[in-house]
Amino acid sequence: MDRGLTDGWDCLEVGGGGGTIATWLLDRVGVSGTVLATDIDPRFLEVLTHPRLEVRRHDIVTDPLPEAAFDLIHARLVLNSLPGWEVVLDKLVAALKPGGWLLDEEFDSESLPPDPVESPGDVLLQPHVAMARLMTDHRFDRRFGRVLFGRLRAHGLIDAGAEGRMVMVQGGSPGASLLRANYRQLRGPLVEAGYVTERDIDNDLARLEDTEFMTPSSILWAAWGRRPAQ
Repeated sequence: MDRGLTDGWDCLEVGGGGGTIATWLLDRVGVSGTVLATDIDPRFLEVLTHPRLEVRRHDIVTDPLPEAAFDLIHARLVLNSLPGWEVVLDKLVAALKPGGWLLDEEFDSESLPPDPVESPGDVLLQPHVAMARLMTDHRFDRRFGRVLFGRLRAHGLIDAGAEGRMVMVQGGSPGASLLRANYRQLRGPLVEAGYVTERDIDNDLARLEDTEFMTPSSILWAAWGRRPAQ
């Protein structure tokens, strides 16, 4: 991820969450570098104390950013959730110093679905199908990570690249626990929309404990590009 990150760099972490990436950046920018970590709800960031860390409550859609201020900007699972992400991407590019890097990470949940023909235990769960329909209803682009590379190039970034990572989620694994948490959190909206029944959800929650169960995770794409030096 570092794109040459070294002492003295000024970095921006958009949607800082719990601060793990901001902390990682601080370890690498040295005594002369800085990290600005922003979030619309920065309560978990505010517990971090570091002389080179600034935490800021910030809405990336509506609040301004300084222009030509950062050597590296990083965001994870932020752009695809935003209305008018194109304008936000323009804002992030403008906030890069000439020669600065933008690195964004987003999910692609469409390109590699389960294939039960090849692997009988490979299952697409009904709550997952229902989640996909609900996300589409809210204009969430489930292929966003797959096309992110092209979008960075279209916004004028050079030396662009991308790589994807996925895992096979197995019954009883931490990945299965994450799926369970997602299904439980969205249980009400999924049932109310008529996309799945309570019984479907209960059956598939039980399946997540089955050691024979497997399903591919979404692909987490990392895409990067550099603002031209001139």
